[in-house]
Amino acid sequence: MKTLLFFLLVFVAGTSIVSGMMMIIAPDGHLLQLSPALLEYTPFNDYFLPGIILSAVVGGVSLLGIIANLLCHTTRYNWAMAGGVLLVIWIVVQMLLIDTFHPLQLLFLFVGAMIILIAWQLKGKWAV
Repeated sequence: MKTLLFFLLVFVAGTSIVSGMMMIIAPDGHLLQLSPALLEYTPFNDYFLPGIILSAVVGGVSLLGIIANLLCHTTRYNWAMAGGVLLVIWIVVQMLLIDTFHPLQLLFLFVGAMIILIAWQLKGKWAV
């Protein structure tokens, strides 16, 4: 379970940081093939600020979870759960704001839920 949690965190941190950086570098969304029309009913004019949030918050907290796990820090499962919760919030808000569905959203919702559940289990709050 610890290995699976670690790899899920690496997946989330990697994809979040890289995607967020691509949004920052090209705020028009062309590097990720994102249409500016997706932002029409959102508070954002371009992808710059969402890129910062995705990289720094979602990716950054998952990266802290990776580091805490590598160091076997006592808060490692708290950081992992926080990363999973932030990922789920990111995807739900994204789905509500852009009103568009993509299958990757379901994948990342599932990954976020798995991170939360595995970290909760490893923390000893839930026994199977």
